[in-house]
Amino acid sequence: MRRHTVGVVQSSYLPWKGYFDLIHKVDTFVFYDDVQFTKSDWRSRNRIKTPQGLLWLSTPAGSRIDRLICDVELTSHDWQRKHWTAIKQSYSKAPYFKTYQNAVEDLYLGHSWRSLSELNQFVIQMIATEILGIDTRFRDSREFRLEGKRQDRLLNLLRAAGATHYLSGPSARSYIDDKAFEEAGIHLEYHDYSGYPIYPQLYPPFEHQVSVLDLIFNTGPQAPYYIWGHRETKS
Repeated sequence: MRRHTVGVVQSSYLPWKGYFDLIHKVDTFVFYDDVQFTKSDWRSRNRIKTPQGLLWLSTPAGSRIDRLICDVELTSHDWQRKHWTAIKQSYSKAPYFKTYQNAVEDLYLGHSWRSLSELNQFVIQMIATEILGIDTRFRDSREFRLEGKRQDRLLNLLRAAGATHYLSGPSARSYIDDKAFEEAGIHLEYHDYSGYPIYPQLYPPFEHQVSVLDLIFNTGPQAPYYIWGHRETKS
């Protein structure tokens, strides 16, 4: 059987570079947005660097947790111009800001986002394919008629997606039952987010845990090297 590696992760707002590293390593990436929304985390916010320090950019997703991620509506649009203004002010002096200015500006001023999933998934796919050159296939967990809870539901999703291998984030080690994946005939692997090289970044000290936009505006076409290419040069 031909190897088919699948990644399954909730969509996030302007994710950091590690999110795209995992996308690049799989054949199919599934947005897992028909699960419970969690407030004040990466689903609805992220950070950029400014001359005054780190700044949180938060979408108006609200604090209710009795919703699925895909059911979180964005009823206000004022935040879109505010986020773009903050991004523009913070990165206008970055070496590659003008290269990507129009594409990123359109995400904020060319759309009226109605849901968190719609926003996150569109932005992630645009950055992955059009800026970072990733050719991974994207799917949405709502495409599948999933049954079961937690790990059983995940395994059913992986079977439906035709996975022979599952690439998980390292934090899942604390709750994933490796034996269940072995019995299902799906090889379980954990992604390693360590070892990313430092890149030229505005406003020291250096910070890895910021939106991928920071990397893109500062390094431009070299951005893939700082996400996964550095490993290839060592091998």
